[in-house]
Amino acid sequence: MTFVGILQILVFFGIIVGLTKPVGTYMYRVFEGERTFMHRVLGPLERLIYRISGIHPDEEQSWLRYSGSLISISIFSFLFVYLIQRLQGYLPLNPLHFSTPHAPSFATAMTPDLAFNTAISFLTNTNWQSYSPDTTMSYLTQMTALAVQNFVSAAVGIAVAVALIRGFARHTVKTIGNFWADVTRCILYILLPICVLSTLFFVWQGSIQNFNGPVTAHTLEGARQVIEQGPLASQLSIKMLGTNGGGFFNANSAHPYENPTPLSNVLQMVLIFLLGASLTYMFGKAVKNTKQGWAVFTAMSVLFFVGVFVCYWAEQRGNPIIEHMGVASSYTGTQPGGNMEGKEVRFGIVQSTLFATVTTDASCGAVNSMHDSYTPLGGLVPLFNMQTDEVIFGGVGAGLYGMLLYAIIAVFIGGLMVGRTPEYVGKKIEQKEVKMAIIAILATSLCILLFTALSSVSQFKSGGYWNPPGPTTANTNNNGPHGFSEILYAYSSGAANNGSAFAGLNANTPWYNLTLAIDMFVGRFLFIIPALAIAGSLAKKKMVPVTSGTLPTDGTLFVILLIGTVVLIGALTYFPALSLGPIVEHFQMLSGKVF
Repeated sequence: MTFVGILQILVFFGIIVGLTKPVGTYMYRVFEGERTFMHRVLGPLERLIYRISGIHPDEEQSWLRYSGSLISISIFSFLFVYLIQRLQGYLPLNPLHFSTPHAPSFATAMTPDLAFNTAISFLTNTNWQSYSPDTTMSYLTQMTALAVQNFVSAAVGIAVAVALIRGFARHTVKTIGNFWADVTRCILYILLPICVLSTLFFVWQGSIQNFNGPVTAHTLEGARQVIEQGPLASQLSIKMLGTNGGGFFNANSAHPYENPTPLSNVLQMVLIFLLGASLTYMFGKAVKNTKQGWAVFTAMSVLFFVGVFVCYWAEQRGNPIIEHMGVASSYTGTQPGGNMEGKEVRFGIVQSTLFATVTTDASCGAVNSMHDSYTPLGGLVPLFNMQTDEVIFGGVGAGLYGMLLYAIIAVFIGGLMVGRTPEYVGKKIEQKEVKMAIIAILATSLCILLFTALSSVSQFKSGGYWNPPGPTTANTNNNGPHGFSEILYAYSSGAANNGSAFAGLNANTPWYNLTLAIDMFVGRFLFIIPALAIAGSLAKKKMVPVTSGTLPTDGTLFVILLIGTVVLIGALTYFPALSLGPIVEHFQMLSGKVF
């Protein structure tokens, strides 16, 4: 690692720290219904939406009604996205005629299983893409189905986090807010204004925003190159801010149109962390003890720094097999050294590993380098980040409510160990809350490990249909520890609602499209529903006064306990699987074997 590289990481994190309090304060005021500087502009639009939709923002809901509203918008979103994809061949703004008989030869067919997978993916804020967007989706599909769902799914995640915050902040009540008002305010006052400003910034930096068809260019060597166009910048902003991650182009944020400059690269990373970090301060402000919010922020920060420095170290150290071939692998003033395979020379190793850590700490599938080309330990970091249930700042809302579930388990374990009363921010943690938290954590790990095991040993025909072993059976799975890591990464990414991939795995088959869709669905809704149940349970409870038997949850000891809980649960759950993949692959690399 180099001094300049470490300084880049610290500067990025300094920006996040500086924005956490003001943005968190603003979000608190928005969800409390207080007037902000944006209400003068957007207040009339908010009231118009309520009037047209029949929403009564002051009519609060129990956790069951809140969950019912969430499920209803999710069903509508799924059907809308699915139908738009299946009908895109009959709709306008389709200059390459995708899903029509006139589609170019390189186009990917929008099959029912692929459309199903994609609809679930964007519904769950995962944005897993088993296809190349620029060879599959029309402009209309990208704008009206995918980009719109990026706003909605992000707002739903934040609404769940806000509902759980209210559960901790309120007492002796049966309601946790109004889902429709929370989603509306989130989109209007938080997501939309930031996206407008960042879109203008990305256009200034060189991102495209048009409805033109592809342009044909001739290179200096005389080759013919087709350059895609489209309404990219507007979708780029929400994919980062909403931690969605689905790229307009297959290369995602490694594409010069999606990430034209180092400055745009930094802004994209800031957008990924911005709302997840700010929600921690909002939590502290809501429970009237900002130290509680900073304690959660600190736990997330420690996990972030460990991950980014391990990943940076592993990639800067490089591959000893390549070094033994006589290739220079040390950093000098004229070459970066390390493992540059799969990385953009514009960004180098430090910005690539920082981006990889940030995007997998959050539930954002955007990438500016290919994780499949990382060294085994470098690839282990983004993989393990997702297996912690994306609680290291995490996705919009998902990071906070995931970390709060871990906090519930941590205070319960702490109470058992030291004989203290299991309480958290003034609420007594009892059997129901612990059960709900465990259900959420176990559901995701069960999906990841079960589907990884099945996909690793099952035999498939060409096309992905299962077939018993026999002389005509072709195994389409990748072999060896790295192939296993690719499968494990795919299901970890799906259940964590991340969407990034070890790209060596061809997931556009009926088996992977259907099982990954189930994986994403379980990872989203079997985490959200228990979180809302906990919110409803906590809101009914009385505030418990602090006594000498109360375990402090705003100091260093609790931060260590919380970090230990996250790491130990992740390690105990996934260590056997990780041992079969990146860990054994690392020892193969050290022994000089080709893998």
